[in-house]
Amino acid sequence: QVQLVESGGGSVQAGGSLRLSCAASGYNYDRYYMGWFRQAPGKEREGVAVIYPGTRSTFYDDSVKGRFTISLDNAKNTLYLQMNNVKPEDSALYFCATVTHPIPLSTLLRASAYNSWGQGTQVTVSS
Repeated sequence: QVQLVESGGGSVQAGGSLRLSCAASGYNYDRYYMGWFRQAPGKEREGVAVIYPGTRSTFYDDSVKGRFTISLDNAKNTLYLQMNNVKPEDSALYFCATVTHPIPLSTLLRASAYNSWGQGTQVTVSS
């Protein structure tokens, strides 16, 4: 059974940094895309960054390119999202997700393509 547990959220001032963690267990995560998504109040859940563990290929939404970095530590079975130069518009509930079957590249940043989710961790950026 897939289990994803996020941590590391909190409050930070604009321009600061934060690192989110997602502990993965219960499946062979090395074979499937893993990603970070976020959802602000009144908005749809959106893709932030995705990684394919087998090749370490990464994909980012344009709004976070150059500021956020997704990475994976195999020894710890943990997915990370390093958030630098954060902005107030980055405030949201951040989710870790994975999909346990192949999906088209065109859907990598679509929340609807993923079938397993963590409980989320809140990030609040103040100006």
